[in-house]
Amino acid sequence: MIRVKVLGRKIEREVEWRKGMTVKDILREVGFNTESAIARINGRVVLEDEKVEDGTEVEVIPVVSGG
Repeated sequence: MIRVKVLGRKIEREVEWRKGMTVKDILREVGFNTESAIARINGRVVLEDEKVEDGTEVEVIPVVSGG
């Protein structure tokens, strides 16, 4: 299982891990895409194509924009 926390939204979920799963897959599972959020693993920002291992905790940071 992958534990996912969405910062600023008080959302915590567990996502079932699948072999070959990437950060992009995790973002999709919790309702974001790579243009609306970034992800952090172990305190470092990760790219969308980075593989995610079983048992990982991922922090999702929604991107805020406006003008």
